[in-house]
Amino acid sequence: MRTVPTTSHLRSQVDRLRGARDTVVGQVADTKVLIQDLEDEAELVGLVMGVLRTLIDAEVTASVEAVERLLTEGLRAVFTDQKLSVESEVNISRGKVSVDLITAHERPDGTVIKGVSNDAFGGAVATVQSILLRILVMKRRGLRSFMLLDESLPAFDLSYVHNMGEFLQLVCERLDIDILLVTHNPALVDASNRAYRIVRTKSGARFEQMR
Repeated sequence: MRTVPTTSHLRSQVDRLRGARDTVVGQVADTKVLIQDLEDEAELVGLVMGVLRTLIDAEVTASVEAVERLLTEGLRAVFTDQKLSVESEVNISRGKVSVDLITAHERPDGTVIKGVSNDAFGGAVATVQSILLRILVMKRRGLRSFMLLDESLPAFDLSYVHNMGEFLQLVCERLDIDILLVTHNPALVDASNRAYRIVRTKSGARFEQMR
């Protein structure tokens, strides 16, 4: 014998089902709102990242251009008989920016040789660039304007030593920095504003001003 559900029982089931349906509909609506909020947030993050990337690229580009100009000016001031310049290659890999500095030499016939300083142009060119890059970092970081060069110019040809001395003096004047250069080269001593030599004494050694 089967029991026939009463009308009140059926209405109760219907009410429960309607309540469950309304709950699900509400959850779906809330989920849609959440999805839309997340999509809006993702779009905003994308826009912000785009702006930051643009600012970073602009900063890197501006810095690189300044470095190119500084190094090119330095090389041409020292190596007056050569048309040297510095170019940069900016690469972005996995969101990281890397910059390679390439030295270029334009020959009298118009051909251009490019390469990394140490590999293609020898130690003298690399030394000039290294000194200028250290000065640039010093200035950008707000460090004390003082540099110690302890026998840092051994690779220079005699024909360029005088130019290098004058260039270092110009750098000190224009950028308001002090350079203490330890050297045995008379040409560099002659280019200095003030020079000392170490004199041996019975008790050790002392500094004696030469000029």
